[in-house]
Amino acid sequence: MGIRSEGPDLGAELARLGFGEFRPGQREAIEALFEVGRALLVAPTGGGKSLCYQLPAKLLPGTTLVVSPLIALMHDQVRALDELGIPATFLASTVPAEETRARLRDAARGKFKLVYVAPERLRLASFRRLLADLDCPLVAVDEAHCISEWGHDFRPDYLEIGGLISAISGVRVLACTATATPLVRDEVLLRLGLPPDTPQIVRGFARPELRLSAREVSGARERRDALDAQLEHALGDPASARGGAIVYAPTRKATDREAERLEQAGWRAGGYHAGMTGPDRDRIQSRFLARELDVVVATNAFGMGIDRPDVRAVVHLSPPGSVEAYYQEVGRAGRDGAEAFGLLLVSPEDPPRRRRLIELDGQGQPLPSETVEHRWSLYLELLRFVSGGSCRHDAILRYFGDEDETLAGCGHCDVCERLDEPDAADEAETTEIVRKALSAVARVHGRFGLKAAIHLLRGKDDERLARSGLDRSSTFGILAERSDEWLMRLFHRLVTAGWVGFTGDERPVTLLTETGGQVMREERPARVLLPPPLRARTRRASPAAPRAGAPARSRKAPASDLAPGEQDCFEALRRLRQQIAARLGIPAYVVAQDRTLRDIAELRPSTPAELELAWGMGPKRARRFGKEFLAVVAETGSSVAAS
Repeated sequence: MGIRSEGPDLGAELARLGFGEFRPGQREAIEALFEVGRALLVAPTGGGKSLCYQLPAKLLPGTTLVVSPLIALMHDQVRALDELGIPATFLASTVPAEETRARLRDAARGKFKLVYVAPERLRLASFRRLLADLDCPLVAVDEAHCISEWGHDFRPDYLEIGGLISAISGVRVLACTATATPLVRDEVLLRLGLPPDTPQIVRGFARPELRLSAREVSGARERRDALDAQLEHALGDPASARGGAIVYAPTRKATDREAERLEQAGWRAGGYHAGMTGPDRDRIQSRFLARELDVVVATNAFGMGIDRPDVRAVVHLSPPGSVEAYYQEVGRAGRDGAEAFGLLLVSPEDPPRRRRLIELDGQGQPLPSETVEHRWSLYLELLRFVSGGSCRHDAILRYFGDEDETLAGCGHCDVCERLDEPDAADEAETTEIVRKALSAVARVHGRFGLKAAIHLLRGKDDERLARSGLDRSSTFGILAERSDEWLMRLFHRLVTAGWVGFTGDERPVTLLTETGGQVMREERPARVLLPPPLRARTRRASPAAPRAGAPARSRKAPASDLAPGEQDCFEALRRLRQQIAARLGIPAYVVAQDRTLRDIAELRPSTPAELELAWGMGPKRARRFGKEFLAVVAETGSSVAAS
């Protein structure tokens, strides 16, 4: 099945395709395909994943199948391959019926080295007939996270791919994605029918040219000022813009409003969202790629297949749904390798609004509770990234499991710059303030929103507090010296920590979570950074320019999320999760989420009662899977002790 180690010179084949050297992870993925016949490659957008199936397709006999949901990308890649003398074609809904039949006939005769196919065509009888006649040595699955219901872009048609692979005897398989957490990667392997020991190559996520920052804003005016300042800092003035920018807005209405405002301010700006007609969207995209527009304001419908090298800034006016979605979108900046900026803005109204969106499907119908909680967990991971205390780049690299490329501090994200002047927060003071804040949440639990909790802490007149008798409680006025805005930012961090939640009603009310109650009662430590003192706001304050002589890396290397022994335990728990999921025929998330496994690795429980303290575990999961989890913890603990 494999090619001999003394076989084709991969470097020479790379040069014939017009490339000078391999990018991170490319050689490893190609060698894994030839040696073991399967691989899962996780590399960022623009990281060269397509080469990892195009080069093997050129070397292998027969016709490689590439499953991809991006029709524009298929068209561009087929054209590029034809220019290199590598015959290729694609099958998608945009191809006329007569032309589709001709391509199917030519594919069955072995005319092409690669055939790209949109996932919805896998169900069609005409494609299944082709499959019976095709000599297929390799199936490549692009955007492989789409096969997982717990990825950020699930596509039901992708569920057909596992059957496609099983129907081709001895076929090699390469799954490629730009965004996949460990949970999603395990789910991809499970649904494709690949064994747990399939090589997983996670490389190329380091983008040190991106100057990442996240900022909490208190309202629309502060958000506008931050956007305007970032555009001015990254592009210059509208009359002589040096490059382009993408601004992601949370709604279609906000997209139209912001695009119009920027156009009135002199920018060559346009809006892009799913509510527009197809021709209008194509026109905006084409004008942006042709540099006729400097700024596109868009919902997350914009960006797939966008490859404009001189995008100097990506600004999120509110957080997207996950770290994966954020990094895919911000990664569209700085493709030319020059300095670029990623600014993520967060306001107090974002979490309740996101919770409402998470609880409903596209038709406005309620989603299953497990789906809601999983999506909420992904959103909280992004909020933890916002309020985290370590290098932005290293936090993302650890999130994707790309430990080899961590930078020990990039030296120029907003957190690294703050780490040069670390806050000397007092642990006892932090615990006291957090417990007081959580006690206010406990008082308004299930009745009122965060503003009522803030009024309770500050001792403000509020009819709701008077009506319920809370103005006579011991919590009333307990943090009177803090401002409303500071307390709102504190609550934002407590939501991020998972200690405060919301109902999914049209008017969400505040909840104290189980772990929040444990922190309030000092059964768990209050591990959270307090918001910094508020500074006087100035309109149109420019982002800080790099300090003269600033080092390339921060002097303090932030600690990894997990210690080496804990990381080994986490990986062993992941393998166990996949085995259990395969054995029982259930999704991996039903067994446990990544956050649960990380908590187990940190807690090192030795009894069922201790295991139940892990986030998301609970008595039901502990009874069902507890023995196996505890056995892995004990085994990895013995290994660490022995070493």
